[in-house]
Amino acid sequence: MRLNELTAWQVKELLSKREVSAREVLSQTLEQIKKLNPKLNAFITITEKEALQQADLVDQKLSLKQPTGTLAGIPVALKDNLCTKGIPTTCGSRMLQNFVPVYDATVVAKLKQAEAIIIGKTNLDEFAMGSSTENSFFGPTRNPHNLEKVPGGSSGGSACAVASDMTILALGSDTGGSVRQPAALCGVVGLKPTYGTVSRYGLVAFASSLDQISPFGKDVKDVALLYSVISGPDPKDSTSQNIEPRNYAETLSKSDRKFRVGVPKEAFRAGLDQAVAGAFSGSLEVMRKLGWKVEEISLSHLDYSIATYYIVATAEASSNLARYDGVKYGFRSGAYSTLAEMYEKTRREGFGAEVKRRIMLGTYVLSAGYYEAYYGKGQKVRTLIKQDFQEAF
Repeated sequence: MRLNELTAWQVKELLSKREVSAREVLSQTLEQIKKLNPKLNAFITITEKEALQQADLVDQKLSLKQPTGTLAGIPVALKDNLCTKGIPTTCGSRMLQNFVPVYDATVVAKLKQAEAIIIGKTNLDEFAMGSSTENSFFGPTRNPHNLEKVPGGSSGGSACAVASDMTILALGSDTGGSVRQPAALCGVVGLKPTYGTVSRYGLVAFASSLDQISPFGKDVKDVALLYSVISGPDPKDSTSQNIEPRNYAETLSKSDRKFRVGVPKEAFRAGLDQAVAGAFSGSLEVMRKLGWKVEEISLSHLDYSIATYYIVATAEASSNLARYDGVKYGFRSGAYSTLAEMYEKTRREGFGAEVKRRIMLGTYVLSAGYYEAYYGKGQKVRTLIKQDFQEAF
């Protein structure tokens, strides 16, 4: 088995024993990227030079038997809506095609502190708006198991990269399923952490009350390892919760707790694919064999969740994306005679079709005369959905 096919904790163990070097791990990972990325299109930017420099620094510390970070020598890919100092952050959009941030997102800074090797920025649906990674200015990402299928989205590039061994770990962002769904479609593990446990500082905003930076890995232990590094309070994010990070990977190995699991009966209604239902039922059977208690619950407002999401998320997107007007940074149309025309042409030419649809829908539900009928009602139903979960727990 090649080194890039291993899990993060396996590579970590080999590095600690000096059985392999960080450069060897990285070299095999980069070889896989050069071999597969032309047909999978998982990466927008590959940071080979910076990655090799970091690998050599890790190897130097290991040879001198100096302490190293939690993720020292582990290749990590970043969804291209996470700000990276000196490295383009495009959000899969023409609007930010040439945008280079002057600072790192908090999670990126934490990865660097943990001595992870950042190998590149991954493809996504433009501004994280989509569920197939087909809505990118840089072209669609393919599912590594079947090139005729989608990898899911919007974090399809990160999921594809992990599934195809072009990286060992990756970060995505999840607003309405954008990590969990591509993880399922690509056969890897994805986690949307509790809102506020991971800082959003440096994540390009889509829907601020729903966005959450999320880890991908090849198994649960890998995801726990990455989550341990990126979680924790951050004074730069006002929604960050004051919950100190823990070693979640260590918690996994020590826990013999028998969990009580609620299964919403509404989830098994018409429209659920039988193969998905079968896989889900199989996972419940595994839980029962572990001695966990599995019982049926009701989330009575579940049927309204998608409609509510499309009101709340698009409203916030309309507000967040108003900043892209061609004035301070990003794409600007070259042919205009007035300021108003510059705004119009820049946004018309800079945004893709899906982003435009969501901006228009969000602007509509926030407009005078419709605010209470749509956005106000959506927020009320959101509260009812939240109460369903609170009652279940």
